[in-house]
Amino acid sequence: MKLDLQNNLRKHKRPFLIAGPCSVESEEQMMAVAKGIAETKPALIRGGIWKPRTRPDSFEGVGAIGLPWLVNAGKEIGVPVTTEVANAKHVEAALKAGVDVLWIGARTTVNPFAVQEIADAIQGTDITVMVKNPINPDLMLWIGAFERLQKAGIQDLVAIHRGFSVYNHPRYRNVPNWEIPIGLTEEMPNIPVICDPSHISGRRDGLLNVAQKAMDLNFAGLMIETHNNPDKAWSDAQQQITPVQLKELLNQLVLRKADVHLEGVDFIGIQRGKIAEIDNQIFDLMKERMQIVRDIGVYKKENNITILQSEHWKKMIDQRLAKAKELELSIDFLRSVLDAIHQESIRHQTKVMNPGRGE
Repeated sequence: MKLDLQNNLRKHKRPFLIAGPCSVESEEQMMAVAKGIAETKPALIRGGIWKPRTRPDSFEGVGAIGLPWLVNAGKEIGVPVTTEVANAKHVEAALKAGVDVLWIGARTTVNPFAVQEIADAIQGTDITVMVKNPINPDLMLWIGAFERLQKAGIQDLVAIHRGFSVYNHPRYRNVPNWEIPIGLTEEMPNIPVICDPSHISGRRDGLLNVAQKAMDLNFAGLMIETHNNPDKAWSDAQQQITPVQLKELLNQLVLRKADVHLEGVDFIGIQRGKIAEIDNQIFDLMKERMQIVRDIGVYKKENNITILQSEHWKKMIDQRLAKAKELELSIDFLRSVLDAIHQESIRHQTKVMNPGRGE
């Protein structure tokens, strides 16, 4: 049965909710979760059958035996179900069992060979496929996964933003890098994006903040890991919540309107016009700045001076960052802007000092 999830997402009142346990553990567990989340009216029930774990002795899923538990739980409350697949064998078993939607996990998205294997396995079907971002912040790799599926004739595609791997971050299990899913929307506007706060936060107490940020960025929906007894879960216990906690989280979400024009004066439009004027001034100043940079490059070339002057760069960075609080700008933002300007300055001076030798 064709689910046509893309159109359902566009018509569905936000957030389009996908809920269910990290792992399918037993028939009783899946039925308990399904009945528990029925009141929140999820659009899909999720459940991991095969779990790609980092360590070999970790719980790696119950395997195909759990597929009917998942499917039957969905039928019990009249909700389609979805599970993760990592190879052609998984695809075959899931389709045979009647799984409605497949998703490709982050560890699989990072491997074009694996994605192509899945694309080949589902070619000729009308199955819906959701694709999580790769574990590393590589937009082109994410886009490439969608392109492989599209070439196989799969058009009902949805993106899942679950964050990107990082070592020992104090706040996130996987840093969100919101600019990556925003970039995906720019490149592939027809593919809806759902956020997975469970894997971004990695902790129950961080779910609401991430979910709210996703809603404020106009994401289509949320995938939240929900378990009838999270503390006893066989995988990712610390990031799962109960059906009651799921309902509480959804009730706390503030759902704002997408871009709308108010009656009378278009306030947002006027303010955006002001921003455009300021941007034009910034770019004109940047052009002027780079001309000065090239003039310095000519002087450096004539006097055999290196492009990079480390002491000056360090002094300049310290001076600029010291003004962050005064300017009401974050240090991280200022640093990223200064780094980008510095790299562009190096590019200009390189062209001046080594013409015809590339950049």
